[in-house]
Amino acid sequence: MKILMTAFDPFGGSSINPAWEVVSRLRTDWNGAELKPLLVPTVFGEAETLANGEAARWGADVVICVGQAGGRFEISFERIAVNLDDASIPDNWGNQPQDMLITPGGQNAYFSNLPVKRMAEAVRQAGIPATVSDTAGTFVCNHLFYKVMEEIDRNYPQRLGGFIHLPFLPSQVVRRTHTPSMALEIQIAGIEAALMELLRQRV
Repeated sequence: MKILMTAFDPFGGSSINPAWEVVSRLRTDWNGAELKPLLVPTVFGEAETLANGEAARWGADVVICVGQAGGRFEISFERIAVNLDDASIPDNWGNQPQDMLITPGGQNAYFSNLPVKRMAEAVRQAGIPATVSDTAGTFVCNHLFYKVMEEIDRNYPQRLGGFIHLPFLPSQVVRRTHTPSMALEIQIAGIEAALMELLRQRV
């Protein structure tokens, strides 16, 4: 099995993104399954070009996108991507689409076909907060999630795909009072537990 894991670069004035800090540190050999990390820009229209292009070139069996969701307490396994861009801040190229369809005439939404409940439970069993989320927002995270699932629906029906949101790292909240965070090593352990559960489901 080939697992492509994408992660965004820093955005919104931050110098770090927990998504890439975690994904770039994951081991690549998973007892016969291979994991490839891919850094993608926090830019509408660019992230999915890289992600779907690399998935096609490499022959990925699974595409899992990872992003930052500041303000959340837990690792969130997203269940649904909606056909809407409505950015409250600009992306890294200054784009700020509002009330726009991602794909005019496309499906209203796509569901992840990962075993999100089982993956979240595996993380909780490892002693790490996790949940299944029903909103990936309307920023670049949701946009990428939607386009990855659209590509699967149209061209790769055997491929699995989904999105995971991570909390802030402690270094990001030093000057943010009452803002939750999660240590890097705990986030890594959580994603590893989720991946091990995914591999068990695919045996």
